[in-house]
Amino acid sequence: MVLPKNFLWGGATAANQAEGGVLDGGRGLSNIDMMPHGAERKKVATGDKKMLSWEDNYYYPAKKAIDMYHHYMEDIKLFAEMGFKVYRMSLSWSRIFPNGDDEKPNEEGLLFYEKIFKELRKYGIEPLVTIAHFDVPLNLIENYGSWRNRKLIDLFVRYARTVLTRYKGLVKYWLTINEINILLHQPFVGGGIVFEEGENKEEVKYQAAHHQLVASALATKIAHEVDAENQVGCMLAGGNNYPYTCRPEDYQEAINRDREGYFFIDVQARGKYPNYALKKFERENLNIVMESEDADILAASPVDFVSFSYYSSRTVSAHPEDYEHTTGNVFGTIKNPNLPSSAWGWQIDPLGLRNSLNQMYDRYQKPLFIVENGLGAVDVPDENGFIDDEYRIEYIRQHIQAFKDAVEVDGVELLGYTTWGCIDLISASTGQMSKRYGFIYVDRDDEGNGTLKRSKKKSFYWYKQVIESNGENLSSKTISLSN
Repeated sequence: MVLPKNFLWGGATAANQAEGGVLDGGRGLSNIDMMPHGAERKKVATGDKKMLSWEDNYYYPAKKAIDMYHHYMEDIKLFAEMGFKVYRMSLSWSRIFPNGDDEKPNEEGLLFYEKIFKELRKYGIEPLVTIAHFDVPLNLIENYGSWRNRKLIDLFVRYARTVLTRYKGLVKYWLTINEINILLHQPFVGGGIVFEEGENKEEVKYQAAHHQLVASALATKIAHEVDAENQVGCMLAGGNNYPYTCRPEDYQEAINRDREGYFFIDVQARGKYPNYALKKFERENLNIVMESEDADILAASPVDFVSFSYYSSRTVSAHPEDYEHTTGNVFGTIKNPNLPSSAWGWQIDPLGLRNSLNQMYDRYQKPLFIVENGLGAVDVPDENGFIDDEYRIEYIRQHIQAFKDAVEVDGVELLGYTTWGCIDLISASTGQMSKRYGFIYVDRDDEGNGTLKRSKKKSFYWYKQVIESNGENLSSKTISLSN
């Protein structure tokens, strides 16, 4: 058997894309609640359009999402039926500290997650909990300037200490900050950053990044102090960059693009700033304020494992203007003629997952965890309401085989695999419901209409079979569609 018996199979969601209930249970508002569906979403995401209140002409999908706030018991039961060993989820910071700077946490919010963890434990499912997944309380954006302000370190640490202490014995696996490198590409999403006119955007982003890195290290330290059994990981929006040609300058461009993401994980996994990042700050005259104690904080608490999302590889060139670009990606990329694409322009590259695993394992020598991977697609129910999503099965099958090869052939140490959007949810990049990832269909459309009824797709039964066989049976011809 290729994979260890304790391999963690499961699925992943995020509070801001699934939970809904944004005004229920004493919750405060957060950055993603302000992300509209439609053409303006990208401008808000990049911090170039200020939208810190709901406007009448827009639809805000996070308000209700798929209403997991009221359906979590039903959803967890379905996850258990698939045989999940682990469920990756996130906490809503503003559900626990509604304003972010409250003196005391919101007990109703704490109790809500406690109930979820106990429900998961009832079915033998291990929670993998992200402390901040594209989530900053709105008050911290309005009155502190979000992560550009060093005060957020202390506020995040108080939040982290609260949840780490409260859920001791219920949660063992933690991630500090989701896809931390997204801060460079969508600053409002990744860090609640709204730019002011005349600001040096690069300087603001890297100053916010520094504060997040220090906060992450302090949270990791607290996690280990609270419970020696805790395992803490960092999280990268992964996917390597290929040079479009064998020109040396294209290869150099690919290295530079990879470093944009690796920068964060270099700090979190190794405990110090890499020289190439310090040289960048010097070369571009970026004045990143670091306190004298920060280096010691970073060095003292590297993470235990490295987790990442993987959907596609990217292709870059020193002369990007010469080539056709794909659409729909947060990361700009040239179209790779050797790869097929999803309906949203994401290029499908299973071997790229194996390559990414090898590069990260070589770089960090720490256990890895694939915590997001999946195919966003339009699912059309047949006359019986059933969805035959063989396209999703094929995508995931190929990626599972790729990471099995990385483990068996290459010797990569891999803790587990959680598919993204194990149940249909709101797309982070587009705000759509029609961009579906799940094994479970949710009756809801892009305008927020629908019954929210859950139903099983073909992939639901297939993934159940995959987990039962510990990844040995990847065939869709042997699926049993019976309960």
